[in-house]
Amino acid sequence: MAALAGSPLPGRRHEDWRFTDLAPLQSVAPEPWTGPDPFALAALPDGITRLEPSEAQQLRSQVLQATGSSAAWPVQLNQGASPRCLALRVSGAAGPLQLSIDAGTAPGLLALQLLLILEDGASLELLQHHSSNAANATSQLTVAQLGHGARLHLGVLAPGDCRASLLSHLAISQAPASALQLTTAVGGWALSRLEPRICQVAGAAHTRLRALQLVDGQDLADTHSHVRFEGPDGELDQLHKVVADGAGRSVFNGAVQVPRKAQQTNAAQLSRTLLLSDRARVDTKPELEIVADDVKCAHGATVSRLQQNELFYLQSRGIGADQASKLLLRGYCEEVLRELPAAAAALNPLQLLLRERP
Repeated sequence: MAALAGSPLPGRRHEDWRFTDLAPLQSVAPEPWTGPDPFALAALPDGITRLEPSEAQQLRSQVLQATGSSAAWPVQLNQGASPRCLALRVSGAAGPLQLSIDAGTAPGLLALQLLLILEDGASLELLQHHSSNAANATSQLTVAQLGHGARLHLGVLAPGDCRASLLSHLAISQAPASALQLTTAVGGWALSRLEPRICQVAGAAHTRLRALQLVDGQDLADTHSHVRFEGPDGELDQLHKVVADGAGRSVFNGAVQVPRKAQQTNAAQLSRTLLLSDRARVDTKPELEIVADDVKCAHGATVSRLQQNELFYLQSRGIGADQASKLLLRGYCEEVLRELPAAAAALNPLQLLLRERP
């Protein structure tokens, strides 16, 4: 892994990685994944065309630089692993697109790149569905450039395997008047690391982030998000939710940067954690760096258990204790899951994420 990335594996001395145990990734067979190309059978709806290789390279370079992603270790690993690439241009109101990425039972590292240009005024609803059934690793780099007034609804649904790893880095730049809704739901992986990095290149855009992590057993789910405003009148609405059971561990670091030129920014960030076990562990750090003096910015974090008064209310109406707990858990998760793209409903996301372990 270190050789592919061209640099040593990050360790506990690196602030962004000090809670991240890379042992599951290091246990993956040091060989390329040998299954079929998950992008080969992708059916492209009207309004979506493929980019030329030179356009794809230019797009990747521009957005990685704008979002500060070029030196990120998962990006370096992905680019060093000869990734399979799908590079697309979206014009007008394109039809919904679903990409199913199943690492299956093949050993090794599956490296993928999805590159998107949304032209001015274009819109796209995209669902990425990741899965695995063996001790392998998936490295996904998603790069998107949203033009003026463009709208992207991107969902990542990732029910994994307790032997597998998922590294997903999302680098997205937004022009003014664009709107991004990014919803991620992850659970079941030995190691999952999500890194959304968003830059409003001139402000005056809207970013809505919704995330759900479920950890159980010895799972580790790690999310490091970063949103930067490079101009005034930008908006951010971020909610990160966690369900931690067994000896699972969840990590969340949400950084928001509001420099002096980003006046009139309106940013809200909330981290909520539901602990179901005394052995589960959560490290959460909402983080706002504000230099501008005319802004509305708020952040917060809560850690709690299932509320006894809510359980009592349901039980007093004839609902058993186990069923009451399941109903409360479902309601807690559905707040995020219902914001996935419409195609996710047919997959029954909550059932996938809570599936029994082998």
